[in-house]
Amino acid sequence: MNNRAKIMEVAVNLFASRGYDGVGVKELAEEAGVTKPTLYHYFGNKKGLLEELLVENFSKMNNLVKEATIYNHDLPFTLNKLVSTYFNFAKNNKTFYRMQLAMALAPIDSESNKAVSKFIKEQHNMVEELFIQAAEDHGNMKGRHKAYAATLLGMINTYITLSLRGDRELNDELLYQAVHQFMHGIYS
Repeated sequence: MNNRAKIMEVAVNLFASRGYDGVGVKELAEEAGVTKPTLYHYFGNKKGLLEELLVENFSKMNNLVKEATIYNHDLPFTLNKLVSTYFNFAKNNKTFYRMQLAMALAPIDSESNKAVSKFIKEQHNMVEELFIQAAEDHGNMKGRHKAYAATLLGMINTYITLSLRGDRELNDELLYQAVHQFMHGIYS
């Protein structure tokens, strides 16, 4: 593993376990087995490191979400695909997912919250667009896209949080239950 990759791996682990503000550059460098100048060479500063972590991971995640929100006039299929995408990404990227959830709940004026918010907003926009398109087929959904996106993503992230704590398993049964529960609510 090269120095850049090692620094990023250490950073995501430390940020996920102790929060962005709870980790200093000196500790990041020591844990990665590099000098502070090496860290600065690759990332400029701690904020630059955070931004690289977010860009690298969210570009993968948001590309998957973009693909999963392609609506082909089959809402149950699309919702299954979307929830499955989130569950699979969270299972395969537990540490990053924990880190970004914590940053999303950090104080609004914090550096970490500001950094992560634009990526989360991009996901919300994609999910809102899915519901705008679906409303063309399901008239009772018109004008509710913001509430549906917030509710669906909130439910997804709650189940992922329970999984990260070891209280639930992200499996096919939970996927079916979550989508079924959500669809029952929006169709009523």
